[in-house]
Amino acid sequence: MEIDSVVVLTTLKLAGAVTFSLLVIGIPVAWWLCVSKCRYKGVVEAICSLPMVLPPTVLGFYLLLLFSPQNVIGQLLQQLHLGQLPFSFTGIAIACTIHSFPFVLQPLKNAFLAIGQLPIEVAATLRASPWDRFCSVILPLAWPGIFSAAIMGFCHSLGEFGVVLMIGGNIPGKTRVMSVEIYNYVEALEFGKAHLLAGSLVAFSFIALLVMYWLNHRYRYSER
Repeated sequence: MEIDSVVVLTTLKLAGAVTFSLLVIGIPVAWWLCVSKCRYKGVVEAICSLPMVLPPTVLGFYLLLLFSPQNVIGQLLQQLHLGQLPFSFTGIAIACTIHSFPFVLQPLKNAFLAIGQLPIEVAATLRASPWDRFCSVILPLAWPGIFSAAIMGFCHSLGEFGVVLMIGGNIPGKTRVMSVEIYNYVEALEFGKAHLLAGSLVAFSFIALLVMYWLNHRYRYSER
């Protein structure tokens, strides 16, 4: 009994791409939410958190409509000869990034809020620019939260099912990931293969979370 290596590689490739995108987008958004005094900040935060409470099929359905050639984004992609997002790896990567965004945003916000104003004020008295303060003070102090957010994003992306199936379908070697493959095995009554894949995801997620909690505990202990 063997696991399809192509499915595993596609899943890891998807989780890695999504995690990178989540951090690139999530870090500046989380910092803006922490420091901004914009009156519409609550609306932005609600929009960012919406995928957390929406069923994946609902989110996938509307993204499928949004990405279709009948809509502006789909037409623009066709005019630029970039292909279509539905039933493509890029499409499921974008969909998974949107769906996993709230799970990364919250740890990032908590990490930035935990820093407080004192380190920033000290850096300002040393004439550090806002960019220098962010890169030299904020990010190093927030690294445990950033690491936790990356782990949460990666593990959540590994288990994506509803959004992936709605946007990407079940195309071998392209959009078929481990969660979809488990569904295929269960439908075919191949429970042994389903157990192997599901158990692998459970074991990996457990170890990743264990490492995350251990590092965070060690960091908090070293600060005392």
